[in-house]
Amino acid sequence: MSKLTDVPKRILIGRALRSDRLGETLLPKRVALPVFASDPLSSVAYAPGEVLLVLSIAGVSAYHFSPWIALAVVVLMFTVVASYRQNVHAYPSGGGDYEVATTNLGPRAGLTVASALLVDYILTVAVSISSGVENLGSAIPFVIENKVLCAIAIIVLLTVMNLRGVRESGKLFAIPTYVFVSGVFIMIAWGAFRGLVLGETMRAPTADFHIKAEHQGLAGFALIFLLLRAFSSGCAALTGVEAISNGVPAFRKPKSKNAATTLALMGGLAVVMFCGIVGLALATKVRMAENPPVDLIHNGAPVGSGYVQNPVISQVAAAVFGSGTFFFVLLAAATALVLFLAANTAYNGFPLLGSILAQDRYLPRQLHTRGDRLAFSNGIVLLAGAAALLVGVYGADSTRLIQLYIVGVFVSFTLSQTGMVRHWNRHLRTERNVAKRRHMMRSRAINAFGAFFTGLVLVVVLATKFSHGAWVALLGMLIFYVTMTAIRGHYDRVAEEIAAAEGPSDESLRPSRVHSIVLVSKLHKPTMRALGYAKLMRSDTLEALSISVDPVETKQLRDEWEERGINVPLKILDSPYREITRPIIEYVRGLRTENPRDVISVYIPEYVVGRWYEHLLHNQSALRLKGRLLFTPGVMVTSVPYQLRSSELARKRARYRPAYNAPGAVRRGPVDARPARPQPPVQPPRPKDPGAGD
Repeated sequence: MSKLTDVPKRILIGRALRSDRLGETLLPKRVALPVFASDPLSSVAYAPGEVLLVLSIAGVSAYHFSPWIALAVVVLMFTVVASYRQNVHAYPSGGGDYEVATTNLGPRAGLTVASALLVDYILTVAVSISSGVENLGSAIPFVIENKVLCAIAIIVLLTVMNLRGVRESGKLFAIPTYVFVSGVFIMIAWGAFRGLVLGETMRAPTADFHIKAEHQGLAGFALIFLLLRAFSSGCAALTGVEAISNGVPAFRKPKSKNAATTLALMGGLAVVMFCGIVGLALATKVRMAENPPVDLIHNGAPVGSGYVQNPVISQVAAAVFGSGTFFFVLLAAATALVLFLAANTAYNGFPLLGSILAQDRYLPRQLHTRGDRLAFSNGIVLLAGAAALLVGVYGADSTRLIQLYIVGVFVSFTLSQTGMVRHWNRHLRTERNVAKRRHMMRSRAINAFGAFFTGLVLVVVLATKFSHGAWVALLGMLIFYVTMTAIRGHYDRVAEEIAAAEGPSDESLRPSRVHSIVLVSKLHKPTMRALGYAKLMRSDTLEALSISVDPVETKQLRDEWEERGINVPLKILDSPYREITRPIIEYVRGLRTENPRDVISVYIPEYVVGRWYEHLLHNQSALRLKGRLLFTPGVMVTSVPYQLRSSELARKRARYRPAYNAPGAVRRGPVDARPARPQPPVQPPRPKDPGAGD
């Protein structure tokens, strides 16, 4: 069965890669740009439209505010990019905002940032895919008629591509991203040439439409609130900027320098594209409305429910290139494709952050390990499942989903930049070099301004979007925060409970009378108990067996083993493909081949827990291993249980089971009411043979 399932797996994601080939998967800048920056670059396809949609509430007359809103977004973009360039130099390990906040503001702030980023990554996939489906649906009716199905299918496709590895997926995503960027720049240049040099008049397909304003003549606080809401919607252009600081380890050396260069290049491209599309939208008289069937008026009547409102970038391309021309079709196809691929930013950020959180024991440890293709496969699958669920719940509607957006981004922005200010303050207290102090003070000023500006934007976003759906994002952050806190608390309690005692204890090794193979992952109480039990079983030989997946942890195990003076030989098997089960199986089978008449006894330390969800956090490798060893002839498998405190709950539940009527008990009757089974007659004892031994 294992071989049967392995064939389609290899076809989909390719052959497994050795751990020592991790360096071959690192990204050059030309590949890292589409991998990590596809989200902010592609957001220019819908961010200008979101600004115009909000302004349309006050009618076409409010459109003249859009250049000022675009200018504010540009200032914010430059501020965030400059701030994050300081981050990638100061914290190149890949923790990003989470590491900065945890180190400088404490674990709670770090966990808040992590919760915000996890929610934002899930929303990035949902929004990008939904927006891409809507863009593609303007040309292919089947897609728009089956939005949810098509969106989920694309999520599955992206998941498979990312499971093949970061570098391989990056090559696939590079071409559409560069085609999209080139197409937008050509559109901006050609539109500027036609309008400024040739003096031609370009008109969007909706240029003759009128907008029925929901609130006419807005002034004072109402107008300010509308402009702030439009600004917060335009801030969608900043989503994904933090992904580069989280993905520094994926860059080639020098990692920090390459990441900072990629960040600056991404910021410059996004700003030019965003401003160019907003300018062309005003020049070509694009008209957008939040409720187009009612609010868009054509020839004196609403356009009706049959009207499909195309995105701003599509309308601008139609005005500049002409509808149906080669460049129009090319840009439309590249836009739809790059919006799909924009989700790849989250596919690289979410699994990496999940791995760091799992290493810090805030998420299940399965998220910390790399898969066959050296990608964090479990994190990729978890992200895909959460995004698919969100797409299904919201019907792949980008307008509804985008209201949930932005909140998590600016929570992480603000806390991260505040943490960087404290970082520089701490280093300035001890630094005496004048040049380095000058550099630190300049960096602190940049981060301080970034913290103030992003904090101000966060307040604006919460005030303008809370009732429009932002509360759902806050709820998601709270759920992540509580869940991760609970998981960390559980792991901490278990670690404290199973920690090996320094002096003599019940788990100390006893005089040896046993032969076996004792599987060892770490040196703690369950391991001590398994070794002590194995010694009492009177085997011919006894050895401890461990699998080397992480060289650092293996060295720590070997050093502690020698330090404690455990008189059991420790054998360590190397696992270049990070597998646990297969090396043990092959080793046991090798022993059986060398000595066919021998019986191999394998002892597996296991935790005994009392809650259903704790089973998901422990004993997964042991279950897989036992399942394989049970089919190996001549091998005995012994589980050495170690009862955690929570197992008392299961024992208490077991006390009440005699009073429980199982399904069908009514038909059979209670146990006490059933007729007693006839007992065989008792035979009198036979007289003892005097010659028999005792």
